[in-house]
Amino acid sequence: MKTKKNITTLEEHITKRYGKRGTEKRTEFDIKAKAFMIGEIVKEERRLAKMTQEQLADKIGAKKSFISRIESGQTDIQLSTLFRLLELGLGKKVDLNVH
Repeated sequence: MKTKKNITTLEEHITKRYGKRGTEKRTEFDIKAKAFMIGEIVKEERRLAKMTQEQLADKIGAKKSFISRIESGQTDIQLSTLFRLLELGLGKKVDLNVH
């Protein structure tokens, strides 16, 4: 698993800790990591738009606590909710890429 000069890559570290891709533990980790990344994107875009969580919630018809849970990665959201947050709430364009 080691590369040059005994440097461990992030992928190697995650695999050692959570297992290979496709295992239950790794899948759970990957899902939580993606939820966290989505939350960080929403938080950053909201800050760039100079909006509070409450203002964004009001704009899309949600509660502030819902926005807070999304931004902290503590809740799963539907794709339609993500589009509402980013496109309707923050005026951004969402593109989906699958690799």
